[in-house]
Amino acid sequence: MKREKNSKETGSSRRDFIKTTSAAAAVSTLNIPTLAGAWATGSDEIRVGVIGCGGRGTGAIGNVLDSAPGVRIVAMGDAFKDRLTDSVTNLKKKYADKINVPEDRQFVGFDAYKKVIGTSDVNYIILASPPAFRPEHLRTAVAAGKNIFTEKPVGVDGNGIRLVLSLVEESKAKGLAIAAGTQRRHQTGYIETLKRIKEGAIGEVVAARAYWNQGGLWNKARQTSWSDMEWQIRNWLYFTWLSGDHIVEQHVHNIDVINWTMGTHPVKAYGMGGRQQRTDPAYGHIYDHFAIDYEYENGVHMSSYCRQIVNTDSSVSEALIGTKGSCQVNKYVITGANPWRFTEKDNNPYVQEHTDLIASIRAGKPINELKTVAESTLTAIMGRMSAYTGKTVTWEQALNSKDVLAPATLDWGPLAVPAVAIPGQTPLV
Repeated sequence: MKREKNSKETGSSRRDFIKTTSAAAAVSTLNIPTLAGAWATGSDEIRVGVIGCGGRGTGAIGNVLDSAPGVRIVAMGDAFKDRLTDSVTNLKKKYADKINVPEDRQFVGFDAYKKVIGTSDVNYIILASPPAFRPEHLRTAVAAGKNIFTEKPVGVDGNGIRLVLSLVEESKAKGLAIAAGTQRRHQTGYIETLKRIKEGAIGEVVAARAYWNQGGLWNKARQTSWSDMEWQIRNWLYFTWLSGDHIVEQHVHNIDVINWTMGTHPVKAYGMGGRQQRTDPAYGHIYDHFAIDYEYENGVHMSSYCRQIVNTDSSVSEALIGTKGSCQVNKYVITGANPWRFTEKDNNPYVQEHTDLIASIRAGKPINELKTVAESTLTAIMGRMSAYTGKTVTWEQALNSKDVLAPATLDWGPLAVPAVAIPGQTPLV
């Protein structure tokens, strides 16, 4: 099968880019042919505001600029001035003509997101700050009627996911386009493989595996000038209130693939985990390994493993067992009654997710991935809750949890690090 067409091939459906989502909803049924001069006049221009300018945010800027013609970055915001300045400087070296972010559209601080979203010229928001801030950033962007690319995960606790799920219908009613950083859903090899699974290539799926096992990640040594809050945000991976722990921040990718396959989310989780190698306080209070048994409503179980421990074997993968065969999803291989292997050239999904989002905006047929990414995020949260407490956790318990991980106020002062969770002692809230 041929690879999906990108936005350069599909083009624009009308001359003037839809500046407000209400206008988009009003004209989405029109069938106006593409106009050859649209790019030259800039009438379909995507004007991007970016919130979070660290490694992933800067990477997402490159991805969106490579994804389609007629894209510019016009506003950027971050909690830290140095990170924002470095991002702008480095991006200008490669994308000089596409980075139009003067100092009055460079925003710093906890409220930078409001200023980026409130920039009238912006019609496309990238959310790439630590996951703790995602629910509120999503709420603000939806309220402002902006199209959104949100990194995964979209929250760290049930409270945040309840908010995100409440935005699904509101964003659809406004005609907003929303794509998430679950990029495997835009990767040709994954799409073609799971298409065959859904068509019955391995029969009925009876079991699944999802792994993200790797070595260690970066860590920034604490500076004497940093407050507790600054140290934690600069090392956000290692604090559950900011990242959700690595099962939520990272392993959500593999969990999402299995949810995508099953067409739903698990109903309960029973798991374990711990902190064996990364015991130094420099690594906050998160675990370094998890093993979760997830059960879906139809009785299918997913074995979910993730770890970040140096000098261990790595495996970032997903696998399915069916009544007629099996599938190593990440390798695009099916064995059994209907053997198959994907042999075409794969695409770059980090670029393709923006290509697909922009194409949907320009066609007046907005995609909306907010519900699926919220459900995959809560699946990961449910597994973390089980491992932290030693209890079986149901979907309803995770969704309705009263546990709010973020501090009551955000300021640059003292902030104690919670104790490491101990199963059997840490309560299920």
